[in-house]
Amino acid sequence: MSVITIQCRLVADEETLRHLWTLMAEKNTPFANEILEQLAQHAEFESWVKNSRVPATVIKELCDSLKNQELFAGQPGRFYTSATTLVTYIYKSWLAVNKRLQRKIEGKKQWLDMLRSDTELEQESNSNLEKIRAKATEILDSFATRQINQVNSKSKTSKNNKNKQEKEVKSLSIQSNILFETYRQTEDNLTKCAIVYLLKNNCEVNDVEEDIEEYEKNKRKKEIQIKRLEDQLKSRVPKGRDLTGEKWVEVLEKAVNSVPESENEAKSWQASLLRKSSQIPFPVVYETNEDIKWSINEKGRIFVSFNGLGKLKFEIFCDKRHLHYFQRFLEDQDIKRQGKNQHSSSLFTLRSGRISWLEQPGKGKPWNINRLLLFCSIDTRMLTAEGTQQVIEEKIADTQNKIAKAQEKCEGELNPNQQAHINRKKSTLARINTPFPRPSKPLYQGKSHIVVGVSLGLKATATIAVFDAMNNQVLAYRSTKQLLGDNYKLLNRQQQQKQRLSQQRHKSQKQFASNSFGESELGQYVDRLLAKEIVAVAKNFGAGSIVLPKLGDMREIIQSEVQAKAEKKIPGFIELQKNYAKEYRKSAHNWSYGRLIENIQSQATKEGIEIETGKQPTRGIPQEQARDLALFAYQCRIA
Repeated sequence: MSVITIQCRLVADEETLRHLWTLMAEKNTPFANEILEQLAQHAEFESWVKNSRVPATVIKELCDSLKNQELFAGQPGRFYTSATTLVTYIYKSWLAVNKRLQRKIEGKKQWLDMLRSDTELEQESNSNLEKIRAKATEILDSFATRQINQVNSKSKTSKNNKNKQEKEVKSLSIQSNILFETYRQTEDNLTKCAIVYLLKNNCEVNDVEEDIEEYEKNKRKKEIQIKRLEDQLKSRVPKGRDLTGEKWVEVLEKAVNSVPESENEAKSWQASLLRKSSQIPFPVVYETNEDIKWSINEKGRIFVSFNGLGKLKFEIFCDKRHLHYFQRFLEDQDIKRQGKNQHSSSLFTLRSGRISWLEQPGKGKPWNINRLLLFCSIDTRMLTAEGTQQVIEEKIADTQNKIAKAQEKCEGELNPNQQAHINRKKSTLARINTPFPRPSKPLYQGKSHIVVGVSLGLKATATIAVFDAMNNQVLAYRSTKQLLGDNYKLLNRQQQQKQRLSQQRHKSQKQFASNSFGESELGQYVDRLLAKEIVAVAKNFGAGSIVLPKLGDMREIIQSEVQAKAEKKIPGFIELQKNYAKEYRKSAHNWSYGRLIENIQSQATKEGIEIETGKQPTRGIPQEQARDLALFAYQCRIA
């Protein structure tokens, strides 16, 4: 992806802001809420959940049937389209999360069906524990040998590096999904029991006798996890935004005047009453860049207006580092107008926009208190002549392919609509070869075999390893301290702020007082510094890609790190380890890993460096985790 998002504040007179707020809060948001509610009650809802897809025609039909109702009438056409797009996106995201939860439940149920105590494994395999352990050791050795052979066949390494390579491969953690797959494929009971033994012992063979109480406790934990996930799955139906608080009052009256029929209903009421509803209306999406018009006044101030909002204009207030983007939007539009449509809007730097309100504390009218923002998506390739040429070549190939498919599909004579569609494509093809003037900047050319792995952790916020897959060696390591340099003190300051806010929040919770404390933007600033340095290191070594860990795995990574520290600090005492881990998590540095990943992705995109994702190993020091992450990503790529 080469798209980044920037934002600016939109400023206008009170009447303009009031009019826009009224449209978004009293018309558009209730309209989107009604579509969401009717979709959840649709007769085909269960089949949509099962197939993880809501037909676009259903949402479009619902929109068309509702737009003529008095409550929702009178909106600009773009607002109806925006609501349809928004609901489609909400359900697409929800179904993706739903599918992931379902897979997680199925995986945990599969493991629960497999799970056996050591005594049960002996009975099932008709062998003693020593034979099971011997078979488990044999499986581990076969996996290690197979990994070595794969790397030998796919990497051009010399014989001198063979011992080093073998050592590195053996240090890699065995992936549990390989063991699960082997379990499904094998019919041998002894092999199955050995795999179960490995999985429940963290892929290790040990001589410690199993604690049956701990086994039963872990088994019960897994059953509770499955039950919680199933309850979570049932309650995650997309809900709209209750701007007026009517639904909250309705649930409160129900809770006061009636008795819940079940425990689940009581929990549902409690969740509804405790949920903090958004006071901000849904954003309005402008997917067509020509629906956003730019202008400049005699003082050099940039203004923007939107199709469907008449003559309403908004002044742009943005960060100085983003000003050149908005100037480029204005230049692109003026060049196209002066060229009498010889240029194509598909080559505009701006791809799409989104109007949204940002909630602010205070008393008064909501359009005066809250800030109005415009989010703009930009194709960074359009910023240079070389990148624009790359886009032109892609669009020409894509357009020619669409024209050929349309003509092939019709075969005979074309009806007026089909002919008009093909004519539009041909018109685009004619105008797309006239690019906008852009500064020249050579495209970044990275080496595909040089990969930068980024490991994230609790103490070591970000650690990178620059890995040369062709020669199977690490070219460089960088710790968080090395990446930040003199700015490392900012990280410590952010940690102290986090701890102070956590203590204040805890005190307020005990006193049943408000515990929503705002945080400074220091953490975001440190994220940008880290991302900038990581990308700079990748460029210096000519890396072809940066590998980031999957955000969903961070909880497991953090938990493993805390557990390892507790075991090292207090060996042999399980309860003391748990208490230490709990206290350590309270005092340790918490970081927004999602925000850091987004910053790295944004910085890498600007430079043309590819982003890959992989599963970060939970074992080893941060440097080893970063190295293994890079190696696994490269192996998956060439597999």
